[in-house]
Amino acid sequence: MISTWRVQQAARAIRAGAVIAYPTEAVWGLGCDPWDEEAVERLLAIKSRPVDKGLILVADNIHQFDFLFEDFPQTWLDRMASTWPGPNTWLVPHQGLLPQWITGVHDTVALRVSDHPQVRELCSLVGPIVSTSANPAGLPAARTRLKVEQYFRGQIDYVLGGNLGGRKNPSLIRDLATGKVVRPS
Repeated sequence: MISTWRVQQAARAIRAGAVIAYPTEAVWGLGCDPWDEEAVERLLAIKSRPVDKGLILVADNIHQFDFLFEDFPQTWLDRMASTWPGPNTWLVPHQGLLPQWITGVHDTVALRVSDHPQVRELCSLVGPIVSTSANPAGLPAARTRLKVEQYFRGQIDYVLGGNLGGRKNPSLIRDLATGKVVRPS
């Protein structure tokens, strides 16, 4: 397992407004504090990703998203809890509780509870973070630290070393209300 010191450094960087790169279950990700508009705007600019698309938030455990779930039916909570932690991203109604720079033009927000140990440790220190694949728009997601460096040399504030999880594909994305698969894994 990665040294806690490195994860603590990444957490400090996020709190200071940094955009970081980090390994996830299948690909490298880019992340930042979702409440820091300037950091999110930088991340989107680095990726050449339009704000309208919205972003995924990743957490250490389901309770880090409790502020969104106050009025949710128990069946929805059970549905998410039965798939987390793991490679499942759920589109859930955000009820206006998240900024537009996270939700884009959508009435839902994409949420995931990771089972990657470093991601979980990081989120346990800072709360949910933005999680988007480490690649410029239109290019394949980085699967190595070297590819992250090639894509984003000088643009990322901190790179959290470590290994990818054992998955071949990014997470499955489903709509919470309908159960419909939006993106297969």
